[in-house]
Amino acid sequence: MRIAAGERVALIGKSGAGKSTLLSLMFDRWRAQNVALMPQALGLVDTLSVFHNVYMGRLDRHRWWRNLATLARPWRRDIDEIKALLDEVGIGEKCWTPCGELSGGQRQRVAAARVLYQQGDLLLADEPVSALDGPQAGHVMAKLTEGYPRSVLAMHDLELALAFCTRIVGLKDGAIVLDAPSETLSSAALQDLY
Repeated sequence: MRIAAGERVALIGKSGAGKSTLLSLMFDRWRAQNVALMPQALGLVDTLSVFHNVYMGRLDRHRWWRNLATLARPWRRDIDEIKALLDEVGIGEKCWTPCGELSGGQRQRVAAARVLYQQGDLLLADEPVSALDGPQAGHVMAKLTEGYPRSVLAMHDLELALAFCTRIVGLKDGAIVLDAPSETLSSAALQDLY
């Protein structure tokens, strides 16, 4: 499967169809190419603050001593940049709250802020807005798809997939059974995959 610059691909299909497996294989294959991964389990550290969980998106870009110092006393420019991202996804007031105290939707927005902070050439995300309501889900989807030149998103919400992705790839029993531009499809036409 190839993903061209500017493409936003939605992987759709029933639970167990192979969406998460395909994302994992893509991450393993393209890891060296500046890929950001937002797993369904989110990968947050409950005992760390929202700020520190987002900061982890760029741990590999700083020296070890800077990362260690940031645990005790973060740099003002990092605080400002991360706070702005948290404001964009609607949880700026939770900046210093431990992630273990957040709701599922708030945790998902922290993970979204982390991949936006991480930046990269390709975003791989597994159900990135499943815990968010309609307007919030649309807002975060817009931020994620605007934040990366290419993205592959495993989705259950067909309306969001059609609205924010340029290409739909349907999976069934671990095989690709549909690969088409989203503008040629409707949610009714995709129901057979569920």
